[in-house]
Amino acid sequence: MPYAGLNLDGKVALVTGSARGIGEALAVGLAQAGASVAVSDMPSRMDLVQDVRQRIEAIGQPAAAYPLDVLDLVNIRETVDRVAADLGHLDILVNNAGIRVRKPALDVTEDDWDAVVDTNLKGVFFCAQAAAAIMILQCGGRIINISSQLAVVVRPERAAYCASKAGVANLTRALAQEWARYGITVNAIGPGPTETPGVLAAETQSPEDAQRELEAHMPLGRRIQPQELVGAAIYLASPSASATTGHLMMVDGGWTAV
Repeated sequence: MPYAGLNLDGKVALVTGSARGIGEALAVGLAQAGASVAVSDMPSRMDLVQDVRQRIEAIGQPAAAYPLDVLDLVNIRETVDRVAADLGHLDILVNNAGIRVRKPALDVTEDDWDAVVDTNLKGVFFCAQAAAAIMILQCGGRIINISSQLAVVVRPERAAYCASKAGVANLTRALAQEWARYGITVNAIGPGPTETPGVLAAETQSPEDAQRELEAHMPLGRRIQPQELVGAAIYLASPSASATTGHLMMVDGGWTAV
């Protein structure tokens, strides 16, 4: 019999940036744990969003699909309110939407910086704010922010990304402290290098050089698969995590342990 403490039956989750990659895996994984899931991503990716919605419905869970641009604050508020109205409530928010621009720090433009920090940090805050307004009325909820191992360590050519993900980690602590009295827990997951379409498309190294770098810094010695992050998300969304808040849970193949 499955452990009841990880059961998400009757819960409603919204996952941002869930058309592919980590967000897709988390959306499907939360549904497999029993949640109804609102899948969302940029309007240009709605065909992929609908595919994920259909996958969730195929396993027998209610799902809905929404266009969501986390740079558009009005869109954030309207979408969060629609999810709660369409699915009855909102219990879980997974702030996954994010981007990276890989450039030497001397070459980073203001547009590069704003795109990364606004998406990865500002978007996380305002999605959390909109969700918390609903969760407070419901007397509780779970917010899970996707940070990175680069919140606590650094790599070259990722200045804006490192800054944004470190911001997410500390924002998580700040919101956890402020919203605990409302029954809302706020936690973050820090993935290590994960094999997603976006990461593979942005890779500038040869496969051999990328593998050598992984082996030098990561005891696991390989990229993480998106599905390997699902267990952490289910735990943080579940009744078992009722006393876990303000925590950055590393799922990084041991990168930050060395």
